[in-house]
Amino acid sequence: MPLIYVDTLDDPRLDAFARLTEAQLRSKLEPERALFIAESGKVIERALAAGMEPLSLLMEAKWLPAMQPIIDEISARWGDGVPVFVAPHDELTKLTGFELTRGALGAFRRPQLPSVADIVRGARRIAVLEDITNHTNVGAIFRSAAALGMDAVLLTPACSDPLYRRASRVSMGTVFQIPWTIFPKKSDTADAIARLREAGFQTAAMALSHNTVNIDDPTLHAADKLAIILGNEGEGLKAETIAACDHTVKIPMAHGVDSLNVAAASAVAFWELKK
Repeated sequence: MPLIYVDTLDDPRLDAFARLTEAQLRSKLEPERALFIAESGKVIERALAAGMEPLSLLMEAKWLPAMQPIIDEISARWGDGVPVFVAPHDELTKLTGFELTRGALGAFRRPQLPSVADIVRGARRIAVLEDITNHTNVGAIFRSAAALGMDAVLLTPACSDPLYRRASRVSMGTVFQIPWTIFPKKSDTADAIARLREAGFQTAAMALSHNTVNIDDPTLHAADKLAIILGNEGEGLKAETIAACDHTVKIPMAHGVDSLNVAAASAVAFWELKK
């Protein structure tokens, strides 16, 4: 793979890293040209392990030795057509807004998402994210879902993109390890719940209501297939979503605390309901 030293990020070959907006990277009008950016050696490594196609790398010179195994792997699998751009420390700090302590950025071709039917086929425990818009929370939920045994993650169209750079970094690359997809644009959560019922899933809304059951309720554990529905950071789940679910579930709290951050709540729910 060629090493290309650049003095400035003004180089047009670095547009994917330095100038394209998230919407431009996703290139909805031309899906075959859509990209995503992976940040850190670990995330790049897991993207490669999942079969993602690399287009270029960008890093500071001091990270070349640490990244050499990944560079060698890309060269062995993809040939010499994937350039490695090497930029000065100050330029990369301007780009990321912080010290790039984890090594490198990688530009990859965005994969085509599978269908909902493909994702839930064979799954027993899945997470459904409704309109969760914080990139960090989405990444943290994916990491918990992968670590704590969820079979898949489904997202409503208003959720943050799991392949957004910060989300995939917070997930530590687990967005490439657990199956996931996004519900079709025209569907709402009620449509999603209906699809899950057709696939044999019971649905559990993580929310408070008059008929809420505790997370360790035996009925939940007895469900052969269970979808755990999590709502957004400010408002939680929509009232119509809660009404459409088979169960409304709470995590018992102490010291007058009424709720957990959605990422923390997801970890508790996944651990308990995968037992």
